This record gives sequence, structure tokens and C-alpha cells, in this order.
Amino acid sequence: MTRRKVVLVLQEGIQALDVAGPLDVFAEANARLPACEHYDCCLTGHHTAPMQASNGLLFSAHMTFEQASDAAHTVLVPGGPSLFESSGDRKVSAWLREACGGAARYGSICTGAFTLGWAGLLDGRTVTTHWQHAEQLARLFPRADVQPDRIHVRDGRLVTSAGVTAGIDLALALVREDHGSAVALACAKRLVVVAQRQGGQSQFSPLLMSGTAHDSPLGSVQAYVTAHLTEAFPVQRLAAIAGLSVRSLARLFVKELGCTPHDYVEAVRIDHARNLLEATDDAIKAVAFDCGFTSPAQMRAVFRKKLGVSPVQYRSSFHYWS
Repeated sequence: MTRRKVVLVLQEGIQALDVAGPLDVFAEANARLPACEHYDCCLTGHHTAPMQASNGLLFSAHMTFEQASDAAHTVLVPGGPSLFESSGDRKVSAWLREACGGAARYGSICTGAFTLGWAGLLDGRTVTTHWQHAEQLARLFPRADVQPDRIHVRDGRLVTSAGVTAGIDLALALVREDHGSAVALACAKRLVVVAQRQGGQSQFSPLLMSGTAHDSPLGSVQAYVTAHLTEAFPVQRLAAIAGLSVRSLARLFVKELGCTPHDYVEAVRIDHARNLLEATDDAIKAVAFDCGFTSPAQMRAVFRKKLGVSPVQYRSSFHYWS
């Protein structure tokens, strides 16, 4: 076995955890590996002067892009809360195209995917990013297949992760790939995180992102469903509430919300159930009834399909005490 050089790209305004999280995983792995198999981690950037992260912490690159000319095994691009707003940095893009071209694998954490996109490194690839910016990533880089619900994605040599702490998940997956599950699990235990997170980003993101004026046909349906969630909503009934034909309502939902009426009602039920599971101690059966599911089994099936976890697992992860 040989040592693996891991290079992380620094930019002003990075998310500190996007950098520190993966670095801590690789450091924990090194503590459990012989020296000949260590990860040699370094930070590179335009300069070696301190750069400020979004939380105010200062990071300094070990070397500039010009100095980081040796081939790296792994190149990772951390993101930041505002990095997706730029239109790319030509120098960063040029360095990434060359460095990633010679790397065994390369990728991004969170909105670092945008930096890879501006370098032309997402075209034709399946990728993910922070759930909040997945739609924008897909719009800016239409040749990429953006998967908004994935914690991390591997597509050939390209690895991308969801937001912030998902960089830890990604690094653990890389350690597991390189050195096996036992080493990855030991690292996860030391960092007090799960070795392999269950479910996808939908657990953390609101499923209902858009609102509509209450006096519009769509707004009338949304308001009524929210206020009468325990009732049944066949599409014919929703169409009557909107004052539209079934076909017209279906077209309106797809155009305005990107989903069918059935999927919208299901999403409202899930969001209300999530709120109850987080904030109350109500029995699972009571939550299912209050949210309009026909049974706890149906709610469990919908949670598994949409969130990748059961209601019990969701509550154990997100329940808070007042």
C-alpha cells in the first residue's frame, strides 16, 4: 500500500466544516493506519495568506496552485454559503482541470460542486450538492444529472456530497473504500457520528418550498388541504375545490409545483408528520391519523419511500425536548 495525497482547495468564504470535517476523518484514519498508508492532506489556494471562512475562522493554504504541481490522489473542493453566487474563478478552474485530470478521484463538498461545474467537470456526470442549491446547480449545469436527495454520490472518479456535515459522510466513504469498513467505523465512533447515514437529504429539507396566493385555484387547494389534512383527497375532489377540470388541475400542479396533486397531498402529510414527530410525544398511530394516513403502516411505507427512514427512526434522530 502507498500513501495517498489529498488536496483541498481553499477559497474566501468557505464553510469551515467543509474543510475541517473531511480533514478530521483522514486524521483519524491516519491514527489507525501504518505510516506507509497515511493520507497526506494539504490545502491549496491562490496564496498562503489567511483566508476567512464564513464563520470567521481563518485558514491558510499550505501551498499555492503553482506550488501544488505534484499529482494528487484525491482532489476535493469545499463549498461555502456564498460561493455558488459567483460565476467561477478562471485560475481555480484551470488548476482543477489539470489536477483532477491526473487524480485517481476528485470531487466536492456542498456548494463546491458549483466550482467543479464552472471548470466543466460535472458534464455528463451524476452529482449532488446541498439540498437548498440543487435546483440552481441543475439549472446552471444542465449537462449534469443532479440528485438532490443523496448524501453523497460516486460517479466514476467523481465524488460529490450534500451540504456541510455530509463532507464527513463522504470522507468516511472514501476511507471505507480505501481501507475497509472496520477502519471507517473506528473513525466514525471516535468522531461520534454514524459510519453510514440512513436516508437522504429529504430528512433535513422542507418538502414544501413554495407558496401560492390563497385566492388562486392552486392556492385554494393548498389552503384547504392544509386545514383538512385528515380527510381523503381524490383528484376529483381537489379539482372541484380549485374549480378546474381534473386535467387542468394536474397540468397546473406540474407547471407551478413540479409534482402531481397526489404527490403534493402526500408531501403535506409527510411535513405535518415530521413536525409532530419532532415536537411531540404522540404515539405513531395518533400521528398517522392526524396527518391523514390510512394507517401507521401506510405512513411507514411513505416515509421509507420519500425519506429513506421509518417514522420511528426519524423521531429518534430529530425529536427535541421542550
